[in-house]
Amino acid sequence: MTEYREPDRSRLKTVSIARRPSKVSPSQLAHPPGADTSFSAFWQSLPDILAAQDIRYVVDQLARAAGKHGVLAMLGGHVIKVGLGPLLIELMRRHVITHVAMNGSAAIHDFELAAYGGTSEDVASGLADGTFGMADETGRDMNGAIAEGAREGRGMGETLATYLGRRRTLVAPEVSVLVACATLGTPVTVHAAVGAEIIHQHPTADGAALGATSHRDFKRLAEALPALHGGGVVLNLGSAVIMPEVFLKALSIARNLHEGKPTGFTACDCDMQRNYRPRVNVVERPTLGGGKGILLTGHHELLIPLLCWAVLHQLDGQ
Repeated sequence: MTEYREPDRSRLKTVSIARRPSKVSPSQLAHPPGADTSFSAFWQSLPDILAAQDIRYVVDQLARAAGKHGVLAMLGGHVIKVGLGPLLIELMRRHVITHVAMNGSAAIHDFELAAYGGTSEDVASGLADGTFGMADETGRDMNGAIAEGAREGRGMGETLATYLGRRRTLVAPEVSVLVACATLGTPVTVHAAVGAEIIHQHPTADGAALGATSHRDFKRLAEALPALHGGGVVLNLGSAVIMPEVFLKALSIARNLHEGKPTGFTACDCDMQRNYRPRVNVVERPTLGGGKGILLTGHHELLIPLLCWAVLHQLDGQ
């Protein structure tokens, strides 16, 4: 017959809770709204624990960097199509964001909103009959601008921003990050993945022009990165693959040419889920020699407004 044994718990050694370190105290807890229901009161009501601690740190670093250090905002397409462009534009106006780097999807959504007043098609429906990604005006206008930019030796971001800035008819220029970059003089780079974006399906797509303008933007991004040194911030907003990969290679160029700089910056990934490349290529590896990496996870349409509002609130309070 099998014998089952149990430990003699009367012999266990216990310690006083007074001597045991505790990670949470009453001073750190959240509190409900009182008479003051302002954003400031809400922000102060958040618990001083885990992600709330992290987002406060990122907000502090962004506010401190404003007008003093580089702040790079790397954008995935979802961030634009869920309506967050106007918040990013305000951070540009307030001299917080100093460089915008978009993947091709973000540029397309931003361009369509500005030029035609709508974006984000029903992929499943269009795929059934082959009409997905076949919007004629989007492909014709964007590819035409990119081809012109290639002939003139410009980058894709500069090209698209300049085109929208001089276009006679824009439906919603006020919501466009590209238009704001042209107006405010904020550098913008676009990093294409050939074959991954709807304008590449269009008959007017020119691979040489796409490559020339996007590669020029890669070099421009690398040259902008030293401004992060000693207090800047990198925000990866909703790009799971393209921008983390581009950033890592551009960072290697910058450090190669500038004696290991930049270091000592904050790198923050904001996305709906945690992915390998943003975690490793943006948050972890680039900050090994100094600085801090943070992962903030949540729906873009909730998390990023909270971050932006908090930065603007802190700037107004300084």
